[in-house]
This record gives sequence, structure tokens and C-alpha cells, in this order.
Amino acid sequence: DNKANLPKLFMENNLTILPISRGNYVIGKFLSYKSVPPINSPLRQASIPQNIDTIDFENITSESLAINCAYISGILSDFLEDDALLPTISGRMSSELFSFSILNKSHSLTNLHVENSQIEIDGGFEGPCQFCIIEAKNYLSDDFLVRQLYYPLRLWNRKIAKPIRTIFLAYSNGIYNLYEYEFRDLEFYNSLTLVKQERYTFESTDITLEDIIGVLDSTRIVREPDIPFPQANSILRVINLCELLTQTSMTRDEITLNYAFTPRQTNYYTDAGRYLGLIEKDTIDNEITFSLTCEGRRIMKLPYRPRQLAFVAKIISHTVFNEALRQHLQQGYPLVKEDIVKIMETSQTPYGEETMKRRASTVSNWVSWILSL
Repeated sequence: DNKANLPKLFMENNLTILPISRGNYVIGKFLSYKSVPPINSPLRQASIPQNIDTIDFENITSESLAINCAYISGILSDFLEDDALLPTISGRMSSELFSFSILNKSHSLTNLHVENSQIEIDGGFEGPCQFCIIEAKNYLSDDFLVRQLYYPLRLWNRKIAKPIRTIFLAYSNGIYNLYEYEFRDLEFYNSLTLVKQERYTFESTDITLEDIIGVLDSTRIVREPDIPFPQANSILRVINLCELLTQTSMTRDEITLNYAFTPRQTNYYTDAGRYLGLIEKDTIDNEITFSLTCEGRRIMKLPYRPRQLAFVAKIISHTVFNEALRQHLQQGYPLVKEDIVKIMETSQTPYGEETMKRRASTVSNWVSWILSL
């Protein structure tokens, strides 16, 4: 599903794989993935229907559940500007016949012919004037596999006359991130262009600078754990990893294979969660396994606003992050890497200068996330 999950052999040789029939595949240096940009627009508020008792809107555990919530809450109708949408199709089906061209790493074109390949649609919604195909994820990633939108589009474009819209939905940390892509040339795999993006939530997200300062003033500094200082630039992906672990404990390989991490990223992000006291590591049947700590479970059960402030408290309970946030607030603009390294040196962080420079980017990004709230 994501470039990070490609086998090592594929990574080293810039290879990807695409199905062209029920049992045949083509391997080549294709540009098969599309980067997912961050959404910086303000959060839009959605309402939970009062008569729904069978869904816990604060505990979304699967892609299908995320789509259901987006539909019944009106998120989809607002994003697509269509109040008459109805769920119609989903699941596995045959692609039937079509041909297309795809770019290679060298930016030359390869022509491919697809015949009855298996495809899967997470959600299909139809209104009087349009049909919408949704690919959904309940985790954050840097990219997605274009095929998951493109193959269903090619199938249904031949079957119906209505315009078809293709949507990528990523749910995490109480936020629904929606992206609409348009394929400008139907026979060209790489012709997709982002035309619209929005993010939604059901919960109160009002967090003020006074709230952050209140947490800063009331948080006690903890002793540094015997765990590597974090090298995980996205705190949102640390939070997302905690979400995934609310369901069950996972091995290192399961995290790597299923959630858009490289093996190195799995180590970095599980260590970051352990550093914050949210994740614990154990060995079960000779396999390293990760699960949430009691504190991690407590925080993940909180509503959106107190949960974010609890994460802030966990971060700034560590000296380097606490001092970096204080200096940022005092001077009114972000610290440069050299300033963060000086804080790390003062706090006797046991690393060489080059290592501290790499770790400084994590400090900078986490402090920026705190203030973005």
C-alpha cells in the first residue's frame, strides 16, 4: 500500500509491482505512488447523529468504520457538496479490460494491458449527478498506491455515464483527512492532480496558547529514561502508532509490514513512544512485541482536546523539549538547530554533535506541533 512497505530488494532497485490479471503481475521501475501532502486548512466541525448507538465515534478501529462515520455524519456530503449521496458498492470485484501508460523512474512511458485483475473498493457512494470512489486508511502515511483509486476508476468509467470522483481518506487522532484527486488523462496512470483537501472532526478542538502555557507551568520534569532520545520527526505518527496499539499488541514486523513504516522507522517510532512512557516493549515467544502502557491506554481513551494536552504534557516533561518550548515562547519564533543543540549539551544529552543535530529536528518538529494546536 505504501512505498515504505516495498521489499528490500525492490527498494534497492527502484522496483514496484502492479497486477495485470488474476494471477499475473508486472515488475518495473514504475512511479506507482503519490505523495500525501499535509492539510493546513482549519478543521471543519462535523456533528454526530444523536440516534446512533452502535458506533463509538471516539474509537474508530478500521477503514470501513471510518467511511461509515464520515458518511452518516455528513462529512462526505459536505466535502463532495452533495446531500443526496447513498452507499452503493464496496468490496472485491474484477477490473475487466483496459490499457494504460505509466511513467518509469527515467520518465519514459510503459504501456500495460489489464485483464480481469482483482480490485477492491473501500467505499462507493452515488448521487443523482455523480459517483464517488473512496480509498481509506486508518493510519497516516507519506504516500499511497495510485492503483487503489485508478483501477476502480477505469472499471466504473466504462459502466456508468456519471462523472466519477476519486477520494483518498486518512483517519487518525480524531481527524478525517480527505483528498480529492482528478485523473486529467484517463489512460495515463500518473495524470492525477490534487484538486481539493479538507479535514474534519467531531470533537472540540479549541486549544489556546494559555492552555499550552498552563500545561508548561504545571508539568514536572521527569528523569530521562534509559531509551534513545527520539529520532521521529512526526509526533502525529507516534500518536497514530498508539492508536493502532489500542486494539492489540504488535510485533516489530507487524508494525513494519502493515503501517507504512520502514524497519528503521519502526525502531525510531516505537522508541519515541517508549521514551514518552506510552509504549512498552516485551519479548513473547522469542519475538519483540509492543503494547500500550497503562498511561498510554488512559491517554488514548480521552476526548480530542484533553488527549492533545496530555501528549503535550508527556513531551515537555522532558528537559530538552521543555526548555525548547520555553525559549520559543520567549523569543516569539522557532529555535534554530544550533540553539537546540546547546540545550541538549546543557542537559548533558549523551550524544556527539552530529547525532544531536539529527535529534534536534525531532525537537523542532514536536515543539512546532505543540504550538500548531
